[in-house]
Amino acid sequence: MPRAVSLIGVPTDIGAAHRGASMGPEALRVAQLDQRLARMGLDVCDRGNLHGPFNPWQPPQDGYRHLEEVIAWNRALHDAVRAELAQERLPIVLGGDHSLAIGSISAVARHCRMHGKRLRVLWLDAHADANTSSSTPSGNVHGMPVACLCGTGPAGLVEIGGQVPAVDAAAFRQIGIRSVDEGEKRLVREAGLVIFDMRHIDEVGMRRTMEEALAGVDDNTHLHVSFDVDFLDPAIAPGVGTAVRGGPTYRESQLCMEMIADTGRLGSLDIVELNPAFDKRNQTARLAVDLVESLFGKSILIR
Repeated sequence: MPRAVSLIGVPTDIGAAHRGASMGPEALRVAQLDQRLARMGLDVCDRGNLHGPFNPWQPPQDGYRHLEEVIAWNRALHDAVRAELAQERLPIVLGGDHSLAIGSISAVARHCRMHGKRLRVLWLDAHADANTSSSTPSGNVHGMPVACLCGTGPAGLVEIGGQVPAVDAAAFRQIGIRSVDEGEKRLVREAGLVIFDMRHIDEVGMRRTMEEALAGVDDNTHLHVSFDVDFLDPAIAPGVGTAVRGGPTYRESQLCMEMIADTGRLGSLDIVELNPAFDKRNQTARLAVDLVESLFGKSILIR
């Protein structure tokens, strides 16, 4: 795992249903993400915030809301993530809504192709995010990044990484899923996405789930974690715009992060959908920072 990390703020809710995710990067900074990682011995560089178009809050057109603005933000993020990877630094994307994963993961996939690495994407989320313009009930692109990365979507998004699809569906392991739109269910099955939903976690536990999700990860694997904060149960993480009851508990979430850290293969990270407008005294941001510490190897004992 790289010991040099770069924070990239992306303050936009351009793809979301609610205002507020644009404040997520600052909430994570207030929760001292940079200082906490530095105390773990990491070389931390905060690159500040990217800039992009304002959110016009317009209705969808042809099944997409704010498509041109979403494309602009994702192109900027793609270039920023590529630049950090080229310097052998681990990019941490501070979102922002989950549509940003199109730009970040497209850049990671491009880097992996250039260096002969195999990509594994751990998608920690309450939602499958595999909608298309024909299945979406809202037109919000934060419900579409998985579909776009797998090659289904508008050219301006699916082609950002220089190859279509940017990522093979087989690279994804979706964990914590408990909300899938009716039209989306068929798309998920047709794409062959591997999903460990909350029923699976309830039945076999988080340890077994993570063993299955991480099976096959080796020294040639680049592990990308796309951490949507609504992955967590809203009882412990209220600061999200699309909360869904019945998510992982605090200890289940910690175990998930600790087992990822145990692989030593973490290469890039998104932290998205943190919405301080719905939070209580920044508790969700503080919890997210606690979990990121575990993701980078903090543990109760020396292991």
